Amino acid sequence: MFNLLKTAVLMAAITALFMAIGSLLGGQQGMLLALIVALGMNFFSYWFSDKLVLKMYNAQQVDETSAPQFYRMVQQLAANAKLPMPKVYIINEDAPNAFATGRNPDHAAVAATTGILRTLSERELRGVMAHELAHVRHRDILISTISATMAGAISMLANFAMFFGGRDSEGRPANPIVGLMVAILAPIAAGLIQMAISRAREFEADRGGAEISGDPRALASALQKIHQAAQGIPLEAAERHPETAQMMIMNPLSGGGLRGLFSTHPSTEERVERLLAMSVAPAH
Repeated sequence: MFNLLKTAVLMAAITALFMAIGSLLGGQQGMLLALIVALGMNFFSYWFSDKLVLKMYNAQQVDETSAPQFYRMVQQLAANAKLPMPKVYIINEDAPNAFATGRNPDHAAVAATTGILRTLSERELRGVMAHELAHVRHRDILISTISATMAGAISMLANFAMFFGGRDSEGRPANPIVGLMVAILAPIAAGLIQMAISRAREFEADRGGAEISGDPRALASALQKIHQAAQGIPLEAAERHPETAQMMIMNPLSGGGLRGLFSTHPSTEERVERLLAMSVAPAH
């Protein structure tokens, strides 16, 4: 519930930031133009995201004949989650990772690398795939697309201001110093909010995945194994297409330093801690 509330607050914050920046830098016409362009760009990504990302990763669709154990696992978990059966894919990559894609539960797909199939036990893999199905159930592709649209529109407005000068809500030239500061800081603020939304959705998918699989400890163990194994094994497709890294159960491109604020995923330690707390919480 907390993560749902946090997501709602962050979505409201990025919308309010867009309205404020639009009024200050672009005026009403500039704000509308930026929103329309960003919506167009992200609508295409949202509608075709499953086909695009699966092609980028050279994912191969499997069924009950070609990968019976894995396919039936996903089938059972989808039934637990009361979801339509998604398409199932395997990616020939040594790095252990997995993701979900698709614009809604009726057009969903889940994918796992050969590395994660080798690295995890059956229980742990169930936890991971349940996490991905939780993303499908929560419609996280839609949420991330909306936040990306707002962040993209804010960046576009900032570019307008940088090159053409900002306008206030009545179309008059904005204060150039204020306009320049906002043009520089607004995209950073929008990006931070967008990343915070992504982290909140990961926590919620962990919680939902633990409920779908009924085994929060298995997901916690899987996250620890993925984190450890992924340190020395690059996910080559993600390196070629870094914009897709946020879709993974663990970001394969995240580094150290200030990653707490600038990461699309929470720290593995905090995710594991929350899952272990779920495993010992009294049943209601």
